[in-house]
Amino acid sequence: MRESLRMVDMLMLELIQQQEAKVLAIARQIHPGITSEDIRNPQDFPDLMGNAAWNFEDGILAGLRSAHMALRAKMLESTG
Repeated sequence: MRESLRMVDMLMLELIQQQEAKVLAIARQIHPGITSEDIRNPQDFPDLMGNAAWNFEDGILAGLRSAHMALRAKMLESTG
């Protein structure tokens, strides 16, 4: 089971990385020159906050990160 969890962990990291790239690409279409650091504080960019497509993709990213944290917690639980 541990090996399966490790493989899922690696897959989750890959999915998160792909989604981060997608979120940043959409952000740059809306606000050219924005950085990955900038989008960690989207409230500083009203044009991002007002864009439904960006908010949707950012929400998917948040969900992937939450699922990954839950997986990591399960992995720690199984080693203890």
